[in-house]
Amino acid sequence: MDVLSSRILLRPTDLRRSREFYRDVLGLAVHREFGDPEALGTVFFLGNGLLEVSGSAEPSGVPPLSLWLQVRDVEAEYARLVASGAEGLREPRTEFWGLVEAWIADPDGVRIVLVQIPEDHPLRRDLR
Repeated sequence: MDVLSSRILLRPTDLRRSREFYRDVLGLAVHREFGDPEALGTVFFLGNGLLEVSGSAEPSGVPPLSLWLQVRDVEAEYARLVASGAEGLREPRTEFWGLVEAWIADPDGVRIVLVQIPEDHPLRRDLR
């Protein structure tokens, strides 16, 4: 798999508390903020990677985090991974924010989000 970028996605049980923890307690620098001002998602710099704190999760046995992997071709990677035995959670589709996403799970249930950034999307950095 040719991974172009990655980030950890954390879906906390209390978004405001977690954003304040990562920003104010740990002191992580903000890469970008997005979404509803009342439930603002935040992407923090995390060394050579990124940590996105957004959305919410109910307390459960499923880990409240996901791996975000940018790939060149979501449909091809999703098909390859499912054919190789990965659990497919959601087939590729274009989200309202313009990214193409598909979801799979690792053996412990950790969600892996496969993402393709269309050539005309503002996040596009690699113009190859």
